[in-house]
Amino acid sequence: MDLLLHMCCGPCSTYSYKRYGELGYNLTGFFYNPNVHPYQEFLRRQEALSQFCAKEKIPLQISADYQPEEYIRRVMNDPENRCLHCYRLRLEETVLKAKELAIPNFATTLAISPFQNHELLRREGEKAGERHSVKYIYTDLRAGFRESVSLSRAMGLYRQSYCGCIFSEKERYCKEKG
Repeated sequence: MDLLLHMCCGPCSTYSYKRYGELGYNLTGFFYNPNVHPYQEFLRRQEALSQFCAKEKIPLQISADYQPEEYIRRVMNDPENRCLHCYRLRLEETVLKAKELAIPNFATTLAISPFQNHELLRREGEKAGERHSVKYIYTDLRAGFRESVSLSRAMGLYRQSYCGCIFSEKERYCKEKG
C-alpha cells in the first residue's frame, strides 16, 4: 500500500515514518509547509527533514518554494481559526501531490503532536481526500510523541520550539507578563 506522508519536520517524521511502516505502508515523504516563519526556520526544517529521509532512504518530494502569502492571506481574515486554514492548505496540497504521483493514500505527521486539534485535522484530511478521490489515512500518533523526541535527539536533528507559524512563534516567545 502506497502512502504520501506530509512531513512537517524531521523530528515529527521519525516515529510517524516508523509507525506507518509497521502498518504496512510504503511511504513517500512530502514537504510542503508555507506556514513556517521566518524563512530561515523554513530552511532549517527542510534541511533536517532531508537529512532524516536520506538516512532512512525515504523518497522525498519537496515543495521548496517559500510562499507564505497564501497562508497569511487565509489566516489574516480569520486568525481565530488559523489551524483550520493551515491544515486545509497543507492537506489540500498533499492530496494534489498524491494524485499527481498516483499514490492512493495520504496522511500527515501533524497527527503526532499533542498540541494539534486532532478532530479538526481528521475532518480536513477526510474532506480533502473525498474532493480528490484519494484516501486520507488518519492515525493518532500521539502515543509516539515522546519517542519521536528521543529519536530525533539521538539523530542530532534540528528540533524547533514552536509549531511554525508567526502566531505560534509569538505565543512561544512573547508570553504575556502578568
